[in-house]
Amino acid sequence: MKYTLALFLLCSPLLKAQNIYPQDYFQSPLDITLVMAGTFAELRSNHFHSGIDIKTQQVEGLKIYAAADGYISRIKIAHFGYGKAIYITHPNGYTTVYAHLQRLSPTLEAYIKKLQYEQESYEVEVFPNPDELIVSKGEVVAYSGNTGSSGGPHLHFEIRDNAERPINPMLFGLDIKDTTPPFIKNVYAYPIGPDSHINKSNEKQKLRLIRQPNNDYVVENVEAYGKIGFAIEANDRQDLAYNNNGLYNIQTFLNGNQKIEIDFHKFSFDESSHINRFIDYEQYINEKHRLQKLYRDTNNPLSIYKNLDDEGYLQIQDSTSSIYKVKVSDYKNNNTWLTINIKGKKYDTIKKEEPFKSNYFIYANKTNELVHDKVAVEFPSNTFYEDFYMDFAQTNDTIKLHDESIAAQKYFTITYDLSHYKPEDLGQLYIGRLVGYYKRPYYSSTKKEGHILSTRTKTLGIYALAKDTVDPTIKPINFSDGKWVSNFRYLKLKIEDKESGISKYRATVNGKFILMEYEYKDDMLTFDFNDNVITETENNLKVIVTDNVGNSSTFEATFYRK
Repeated sequence: MKYTLALFLLCSPLLKAQNIYPQDYFQSPLDITLVMAGTFAELRSNHFHSGIDIKTQQVEGLKIYAAADGYISRIKIAHFGYGKAIYITHPNGYTTVYAHLQRLSPTLEAYIKKLQYEQESYEVEVFPNPDELIVSKGEVVAYSGNTGSSGGPHLHFEIRDNAERPINPMLFGLDIKDTTPPFIKNVYAYPIGPDSHINKSNEKQKLRLIRQPNNDYVVENVEAYGKIGFAIEANDRQDLAYNNNGLYNIQTFLNGNQKIEIDFHKFSFDESSHINRFIDYEQYINEKHRLQKLYRDTNNPLSIYKNLDDEGYLQIQDSTSSIYKVKVSDYKNNNTWLTINIKGKKYDTIKKEEPFKSNYFIYANKTNELVHDKVAVEFPSNTFYEDFYMDFAQTNDTIKLHDESIAAQKYFTITYDLSHYKPEDLGQLYIGRLVGYYKRPYYSSTKKEGHILSTRTKTLGIYALAKDTVDPTIKPINFSDGKWVSNFRYLKLKIEDKESGISKYRATVNGKFILMEYEYKDDMLTFDFNDNVITETENNLKVIVTDNVGNSSTFEATFYRK
């Protein structure tokens, strides 16, 4: 009886977390077997994943159904991010989100096309009134696609509460086949403070991970002393897909006492960027591995932590023996355990890495400004999570701002004073971040005011002035000048700019605006004749494309259509 009660108490928090949400209110947004390409709170670049990504059998155009009764409260059409997305607010206070859509239902498509033509813009956002666009549970509201910042056809689906906080949709009764436990790929140990050490070293240590026959893990015995922490690289995998998905819950225990619980069932968008404090950001930048810290650093505001004991850190004394355990779980409560035996042993001589020092010390809780010659860099207070020495140098118009391995939680500003330049030389200049082996400039959104150029960024690294003198290119794909296109559904043009990038475009036929959709992933502009805005036989097409520094190209052609 004791063991039954203990098991119930161990599982009851998870059961409670699941059962506070309605189980039969929302239906699946797709009528196919649900297979995940991405899970809730999965670790992504600069954010936690705010929904689930449902595979659409590698095709576009599958019907998307309203998950429950409600009204369309928001429609946003964008080149990047969610691409084409709709938001449905429901009577119970929740909102569902459907993103990366190919197109909307005929009613919604007509509604949004009218707005796009009125504003003469592909990118639009609208918040309809509650009585404007009412939908019923199971009604087709859209079709699946690959628009926006999507790496392949899928549906991004979210459920948000009335405070716009995303919640794991699995908590609402959606069923995914999953009998596969999570797996651990790497484990690291961290000495915290100058006197702590692990295996005779004050430096971060990668531990040798050994998989057991039951699929749990151990590492070779560890010698440690002082304040230490651990981090793991771990993922989950469902039965029907090989994607490396995110975890649902992590718990750690020292000698049977819980040290930390990390619960991924809900978060707010305001905190999502602090994922860079949750992971070992330097390791991610340098090695592309997302190590999840099993302790909470200072200045970490994430709400995903529970049951904290000393922020998850371990205090290891000399001449002791301890057992540290890590439990990683998926939503279906498939569990994997990691066991680390720790021998407390203090060494008088340990390996230490000499810390970097410079003349530029950054105080995290203060405003900091770096000025050299004609360049200034301003860091607002709390731009960074902790104090550090900045590696700052300038050579001509190139500046080095440390490297990318330190995460910024706020935007900072880089300013160039170009009063020594001739006015005619300023027009095509921009500030670029030098990336890759060849240090090519990558356009950083540049603001120009007279002879002052500035950019706001959250990424350290090497920045320089760059010049773009090359006009964008425009190439017709499925038609040519003087041709008949009566049997065509679409007009397609490829637009490219290999320097500063595309800023804007505009297309007209016979002087009248036409809506062209821009898919940046394949540099394609597409016009749909079903918009029914072209009624004449002879039509003069004009397309103007402008890059980010103002270089512009114009394409003109005549086509005929009955």
